[in-house]
Amino acid sequence: MSDVGSPSACPMSDVGNYREQTQCGRKWNMLTRDLGPAEGDRTSDQSLSLCRNIPQQYSTSDDVIGSYPCMFGVRMRLFHVMVSLVVLSYVWCESTQGWAAERPNIVVILIDDMGMMDTSVPFITDATGKPQRQPLNDFYRTPQMERLASQGIRFSNFYAMSVCSPTRIAIMTGQTSARHHTTNWIKPESNNAGAFGPADWQWQGVTPQHVTMPMVLREAGYRTIHCGKGHFGPTDSYGMEPNNIGFDINIAGSGIGQPGSYYGKENFGAGKGGRDKRAVPGMEGYFGQDIFLTEALTLEVNKAISQAVTDKKPFFAYMAHYAVHAPFNPDPRFVGNYPNVAKPLAAFASLIEGMDKSLGDMLDHLEKLGVAENTLVVFMGDNGSDAPNGASHDVACAAPLRGKKATHYEGGMRVPCIAAWAKPNANHALQKQLPIPHGAVSTSLGAVYDIFPTVMALTGVTPPATPRDGIDLAPLLRGEKGAGTDREFLMHFPHEHRSAYFTVYRKGDWKVIFHYHHESKNKWTQYELFNLANDPYEATNLAESQPAQLRTMMLAMTAALEKAGAQYPMDKEKKNPMKPIVPGL
Repeated sequence: MSDVGSPSACPMSDVGNYREQTQCGRKWNMLTRDLGPAEGDRTSDQSLSLCRNIPQQYSTSDDVIGSYPCMFGVRMRLFHVMVSLVVLSYVWCESTQGWAAERPNIVVILIDDMGMMDTSVPFITDATGKPQRQPLNDFYRTPQMERLASQGIRFSNFYAMSVCSPTRIAIMTGQTSARHHTTNWIKPESNNAGAFGPADWQWQGVTPQHVTMPMVLREAGYRTIHCGKGHFGPTDSYGMEPNNIGFDINIAGSGIGQPGSYYGKENFGAGKGGRDKRAVPGMEGYFGQDIFLTEALTLEVNKAISQAVTDKKPFFAYMAHYAVHAPFNPDPRFVGNYPNVAKPLAAFASLIEGMDKSLGDMLDHLEKLGVAENTLVVFMGDNGSDAPNGASHDVACAAPLRGKKATHYEGGMRVPCIAAWAKPNANHALQKQLPIPHGAVSTSLGAVYDIFPTVMALTGVTPPATPRDGIDLAPLLRGEKGAGTDREFLMHFPHEHRSAYFTVYRKGDWKVIFHYHHESKNKWTQYELFNLANDPYEATNLAESQPAQLRTMMLAMTAALEKAGAQYPMDKEKKNPMKPIVPGL
């Protein structure tokens, strides 16, 4: 199907004016939104008639529209603008007919603070790529993740940033944190750069200058649904409100990074003293009820999906659970499954089991609506595990991986990722375009910033040209061998947390970490170098014994940072930024 009339077909070159450039389609969206579905679904002739009488509030200035590349690159008079909008609105209506049937629905499920080992699905593989069960796989209960994995492909080397906000903005923009500059989690009330953090880091999160995945999909005719944790910006910022960054519907999202409470009987934190500032917004309908937050969010997102299907709109649903982030309130539905486990860990495990039930409920709902066969589901975590079990930098809560959330080791940034059609059908037209093998495992490297280009390619939407770090994962999703085998992964953290002021760079089997203030806090050596093929659990630092490899990796790291336009931590005097030092130069 041609995209002639959609905003994605405009040859946009000025990314900074993306919102203005896409008003050729938005004007019609605004009109049909206010008229309602019955009026918005008029025939082409009726649409032409309506467009001739579009009220002034839906119009745009001559100065703005005259700069559109898609309007032939010339300044137009208002008369010419209105004539062009009539034509564009006609093509827009024609091009969007049948999108719900022809374009895939996308469901992205993001679990807060869930690492790769917090599941009964084995992601660790042996040298041949075969999954190997570990003790933690026998501790956690995630039958719905097992169901999804049996229907599709899982990644054994999928990376996120080591804390939440950088990952969330990476998903939305297709950029690594070194490029989008939100390099730390966003504290809602105040700038948390840290003692030596870059003063101008992007604490404000997503701004009007960013081009986001839901923004582009909405302009292409998708119903965009946000449910759960936002954390795209601090309190009272542009990014605090998910509707600002492209979501038609926002359920429970704001600038907070954790809930005041998971319990409906406690109003999810509202009016609860010190927890009130972390109260989950928009969930008043469940106040006082005996319901867990994970369940309430699932009910709400399923309602929003149902409405999209009723309205015959293709949908992009971003289900970002607050679970399994602290506070570790035990889910009463599941905590009894862990009778002989320390209370904090039992509570964490019950949060895992609750989010797994949510996954199953969503899959069942998609099938009930009759849209499961043309809905792609991508399930992943936002950073490494925060399970309350063991020291931060040891082999403990993510065993056999070393480290946990907010550290520079694999346990801090390796996350589960599963992609599958909600209901496999090899004869379905969309699934023929992207056939995903069942029960497969990819050992190739993937990253959270790959979701944006993957979704764009699958939906046939062309976003404006702007620097991105992700790639289309379609070859990996199809199970093609050798795809993405020599990719790089860059994770930059010029702030303080469990690990402080570091950059991680992986290429192929090699991983290097540079510590800027290495003499402080945990007193790491300035360089750590690991061969993950031989030493997947990072036991042996090869920085001193492999100086040539260290130099090669550090040269590649510095080049990647410069290419991304990274911001660096400050020196002890807070006068000059500190860049990585390449040994031997």
